[in-house]
Amino acid sequence: MYQAVVFFDLDGTLLRDDKTVADDTRNAITRLRANNILPVVATGRNVFEIQYVLDQTGINSIVSANGSYVQYGGQKLHAETIPVPLIERFDSFARAQGDVVGWYNNTGFALSGANAATRENYQLLHLTADVDPHWYQHNPVNFMFTFNFDKAKLYQRHFAGQLSLVRNNPRGLDTMLTGVSKRTGIAHFLNQTGLAGLPTYAFGDELNDLEMLSMVDHPVAMGNGNDQDKALAEYVTTTNMNHGIFRGLRHFGLV
Repeated sequence: MYQAVVFFDLDGTLLRDDKTVADDTRNAITRLRANNILPVVATGRNVFEIQYVLDQTGINSIVSANGSYVQYGGQKLHAETIPVPLIERFDSFARAQGDVVGWYNNTGFALSGANAATRENYQLLHLTADVDPHWYQHNPVNFMFTFNFDKAKLYQRHFAGQLSLVRNNPRGLDTMLTGVSKRTGIAHFLNQTGLAGLPTYAFGDELNDLEMLSMVDHPVAMGNGNDQDKALAEYVTTTNMNHGIFRGLRHFGLV
């Protein structure tokens, strides 16, 4: 029987700046499991992007794509699907702004185009990005990423009630069906696994972590985190580059 559940954001949180997992973080996760505490990744990224993290940490339960795709023990629990007509309206609007859109599911992705921002983004993530304007027509889409630096309010106004858009990356906007977030993904996870009612903890650093931090029993913000995350936190740990995960877990006596 699990004693608690801990949700970890990845970029800027569980991962170091070079996208690797620190040795003390990996060891802390091993100790969590030994203490019958379930570690879960809760990320804006998609499953296929982070397989190396899952392999290195042994974590196989994930709330991915900001709650759009959820799995437990390596098995799918819940997935959102963005309807094709809505994708096409969105793509048309983005094209009019001169913006590139990426379409994602748990196994892969493609782009509507390419530019300097897309090249920089996927180089940092160590991913190869294919341009295929018709990809969404023959693949389910759980999540989109919209490349722009300063148009969050424009998109949010235009697609209010249809899509939720949040900036988790200076180069663009995480884009989900309206109302979908890490909070809803975690709710699906806890309810469908029968783990609701256990003590919950979460570690995060960015705007897409706010709803997650607001719903768990014990929210932890990273030292490198956004001020809004820190304002919600029960505890602010050190940075992702300075043993933040280990120190946060130790603060609560989990390791």
